[in-house]
Amino acid sequence: MDATLVAGVKIGNVSQWCRLNGVDRRTFYRHRQRIVAEGAWRPRSRRPRSSPAAAPAQVAEQIIGLRAALAPDNGADAIAAALAAIAARDCWRERGWRVPHRSTVNKILKREGLVTPQPQKRPKSSWRRFAYARPRDCYQIDATQVRLASGAPVVVFDVLDDCTRLLAACLAAPAETAAGAIAAITAAAAACGAPAIVLSDNGTAFTSRLTRGGTSSFTRTVTGLGSRLIHSAPYHPQTCGKVERHHQTLKRWLAAQPAPPATLPDLQLLLDTYRDYYNTARHHSAHGTTPRQAWDAAASHGGPGHLPRQDDATVQRLTVTSNGNATIAGNCVIHIGRRHAGTTITIIRDQDHLTAYTPSGTPLGHLHINHAKRYQGTLTPAA
Repeated sequence: MDATLVAGVKIGNVSQWCRLNGVDRRTFYRHRQRIVAEGAWRPRSRRPRSSPAAAPAQVAEQIIGLRAALAPDNGADAIAAALAAIAARDCWRERGWRVPHRSTVNKILKREGLVTPQPQKRPKSSWRRFAYARPRDCYQIDATQVRLASGAPVVVFDVLDDCTRLLAACLAAPAETAAGAIAAITAAAAACGAPAIVLSDNGTAFTSRLTRGGTSSFTRTVTGLGSRLIHSAPYHPQTCGKVERHHQTLKRWLAAQPAPPATLPDLQLLLDTYRDYYNTARHHSAHGTTPRQAWDAAASHGGPGHLPRQDDATVQRLTVTSNGNATIAGNCVIHIGRRHAGTTITIIRDQDHLTAYTPSGTPLGHLHINHAKRYQGTLTPAA
């Protein structure tokens, strides 16, 4: 809108213009007055003149300080947890201060340019979490490569409890071999007890693909613990997503140490320190507590005092009938295949999605249960 034209028009013309453009006359005159006073029309900030609920400047300063002090675990959740401890110590309630929500922490960090935008990441609202209900229902095991000070590659085997995220074992090894995997799962069972299920990927350290007898030494070790071994679908690392994500946390922590380890024993000393820190001091966003606190809280209502009985809805063992079928969820019939008749398969359910595994832990396939019909058809083969 041109200021001269607006200032020079007659009332009749203004009325006609307002009718043609669907603008209230009071709005027209308000904007004309603003143009005359300011010389031009410019958008104004919508920021309120005061924000009584905003975090005080002292709290914002502490958030910025914690961003550096808590590195490498300096996300919004970790900062909010640290602020809660500071608030209890310094009696924030008496000052009228509150611990800000993680979203407020993120806003302050973004305002200060301390957050790197990652638009490619999916929003948390789109996540669909799945976790076993009890400690020791399932341990996830995987290995990741790290380097010594000389640049020589070695691996670290992580064993993570699916329910509480407790790090049951963290073991350094020269390479990703069955011997290292056996040492890791044995150490986890000795420290925290044997699980009902051990979940791994299809790496040669965990599978029997390269053994003549069809049963690997790792499989025999897991079975000897009284546990069942299952493998993720090939090329689908999300199945072991918790331990895969933990590798990132471990590597960030190692990178933040003053110097890389020179030898494998030096690395193991670091891993022992890290495991204690991760389990007892690091705030985990999955529970809002440390993994040890989550483990101990679960122990107070039935677990993990003994090997969990797998008779709930998440994990079931079914015997395939002579015609190749198995029944689940009351009366839902799934066709497994006649060649599996008489064998006992493992079914893992995530709400209405289920995955079937052979006795050796190889995935047979998956499907979504349709409760509107009894016969569910055949499994979709594992990719």
